Amino acid sequence: MKNSGTIAAANGIAKDAAFGAVTPPLYLSSNFAFREFEHEQEYEYSRTSNPTRNLLADTLAKLESGGGAIVTSSGMAAVHLVLGLLHPGERVVAPHDCYGGTHRLLAALHDKGHFEVEFVDQQNEDALAAALQLGAALVIVETPSNPLMRVSDIEAISRQAKSVGARLAVDNTFLSPALQQPIALGADLVIHSTTKYLNGHSDVVGGAVIAANSIDLENLQSWANMTGIAGSPFDSYLTLRGVRSLFLRIERQQRTAGAVADFLDQRPEISVVHYPGLATHPNHELAQRQQSGFGAMLSFELNGGIAAVRRFVAALKIFTLAESLGGIESLIAHPATMTHVGMGAEARLVAGIGEGLLRVSIGLEAEEDLLSDLASSLAAIA
Repeated sequence: MKNSGTIAAANGIAKDAAFGAVTPPLYLSSNFAFREFEHEQEYEYSRTSNPTRNLLADTLAKLESGGGAIVTSSGMAAVHLVLGLLHPGERVVAPHDCYGGTHRLLAALHDKGHFEVEFVDQQNEDALAAALQLGAALVIVETPSNPLMRVSDIEAISRQAKSVGARLAVDNTFLSPALQQPIALGADLVIHSTTKYLNGHSDVVGGAVIAANSIDLENLQSWANMTGIAGSPFDSYLTLRGVRSLFLRIERQQRTAGAVADFLDQRPEISVVHYPGLATHPNHELAQRQQSGFGAMLSFELNGGIAAVRRFVAALKIFTLAESLGGIESLIAHPATMTHVGMGAEARLVAGIGEGLLRVSIGLEAEEDLLSDLASSLAAIA
């Protein structure tokens, strides 16, 4: 299978040797019987290896064109797993406007002496180059960024990272392998919160790391086994079930997202819409070149600050005020008080996350209903 859509839909289908099941079975067993004394076998204990989790890992590795994958219990566990490759004194260069949970974890581990970290505006080539010249073992890129939808040039940053001997890890959660292939652009590691688009139904919490080479893969697998952060078989089963429809879901979601972005871009109540699909977005051309679509995430700045935000979200009927993203339902979040509150006010200010910013995840509802909901809610703050 060469087509990614076919891999998502068919990897592992009709491969059951025991009973010929078309859908791959769910193996909930925590342990596996040894066939012989002192005889190694593929499956012994589910923390180390499990057939259901392994099939999900194999599917994700194929979709990302990687050498292999590790499925974790959450997206933050995936980030933590990557950070486990570092040694004390080594340096991480991370985006200053990254997801709040990632920012909080990096800062906390730095404070505990696990490694050095520098948060850099990766849109500023000179600032990134200066940070790398001080030395780095790992560069983390989040593109598009959460929540400001800034697009970073993966190929260019990969060249810069490799010039100083650093690994490049790319968080591909917002686009998924359906719309972006970081390893083909030079990434060493790809991080996912599988909670989001890969599962797509807001009923699983999970994560994954895809490694480009076997050495990193073996190190990550060993560390995941030692720390016990592997995802559960049942969550892996549900996530793989979601992956089956990934390409169809995201095609529909991003089409609606484009219409929503165009609508919001014309509204006087909104000062700016952050969506790479808009020709006015500063990274529009880069997104066209690097991605195979613009995705279904966007954010916008509502005039009137926190007071306007309160009235706007209170008037919504279809969009749900909630964290997370990438599900079949449309969600809206207020980063300053929700997803990025842990960054602290100063870091949010530096990153450009203001009180009027709202982040939107477009679902599968009818386009006209979503536009009507936004229009009536905007009218409520006039």
